[in-house]
Amino acid sequence: MKGAAVIGTGFIGPIHVEALRRLGVPVTGVLAGSADGTERAARALGLRAYRNYEEALGDPAVGSVHITTPNRLHLPMARAALLAGKHVMCEKPLATSAADAAELVALARRARRAAAVTYNVRFYPLVREARERISGGDLGDVVSVFGSYVQDWLLYPTDYNWRVLADEGGPLRAVADIGTHWLDLVQHVTGRAVRAVCADLATVFPERRRPRGEVRTFAGGGDQATEPVAISTDDLGAVLLRFEGGARGCVWVSQVTAGRKNCLRFEIGGTRSALAWDSEAPESLWLGRRERPNRVLARDPSLLSPGARALCATPGGHAEGFADTFKQCFRAFYDFIAAGDLDAAPPFPTFADGHHELLLCAAILRSHRERRWVEMGE
Repeated sequence: MKGAAVIGTGFIGPIHVEALRRLGVPVTGVLAGSADGTERAARALGLRAYRNYEEALGDPAVGSVHITTPNRLHLPMARAALLAGKHVMCEKPLATSAADAAELVALARRARRAAAVTYNVRFYPLVREARERISGGDLGDVVSVFGSYVQDWLLYPTDYNWRVLADEGGPLRAVADIGTHWLDLVQHVTGRAVRAVCADLATVFPERRRPRGEVRTFAGGGDQATEPVAISTDDLGAVLLRFEGGARGCVWVSQVTAGRKNCLRFEIGGTRSALAWDSEAPESLWLGRRERPNRVLARDPSLLSPGARALCATPGGHAEGFADTFKQCFRAFYDFIAAGDLDAAPPFPTFADGHHELLLCAAILRSHRERRWVEMGE
């Protein structure tokens, strides 16, 4: 098996490295945004330090590239990797615009390479259980989909990261950064695409204090000198949703909700029953009934459907969590590559999925600016 080069060594890059090692996929080396950063990461992770991206792509041991860099670099890096004949696993969002994502979808198709977006939340076992129960008809017709994704790491105006800058991450931030996870997830779980949106977003802090030197995601503030920087990206917002098939929904997204470190929730109601899941309690799935008692299903392989059971690596009572979802996502990706049939249906989130989320982002931004419902494809 050829190895994987991991590009980007902030919060999420080392998580990719750890998950790949757990799967037995060789990690050929790492590359950060600076020579010093690369050397530090390489020493900490016990890996080769690439001098530049060209060296990583030219390494004959590299069969795939994991891109965990700031959003503005996703397009040129994914493009270069595909043109070099590499498979690509890219962090979300796939690009900073739907047009750029469409270019990558077309290029991956022409290059005949596996191309994935790391929507890892799909790979919690009880999320898969929810999907299988809905597709099996347990809920009846889906009529409502609602929930939230909230964090607090940007609660204060002194909190700063490259993600808050439109030039680095794109014109949307909370929606694009974490909202796309929720939107991808509920469409995947329900099997129903969003067809129209109505959004109301807000920038709580139009000015933040930027340290003289970048900070790592979730690293918290420090005592270093700062300078003011104007912010136009969203801190929070609500989006009403209309799904194919007639279901209605809504999502609340915030990166300024005190006490919520990383909380994704969804509740899906059908004409027979309902279910709900919370990422801060990922080992249980709430099942709602009207005519008999509600119950909570634990993540126990012996109690789950075959599809959900396949995502369990440990027995019930032995918790699996965030890092395990990356392992399972990457397992699906590398098993697909090993099978050798690139025309088969991919068992992972694809560049096409990433493109769809950016089309949704464009519709949400337009809805917010024009203060109206916007149909997908409008």
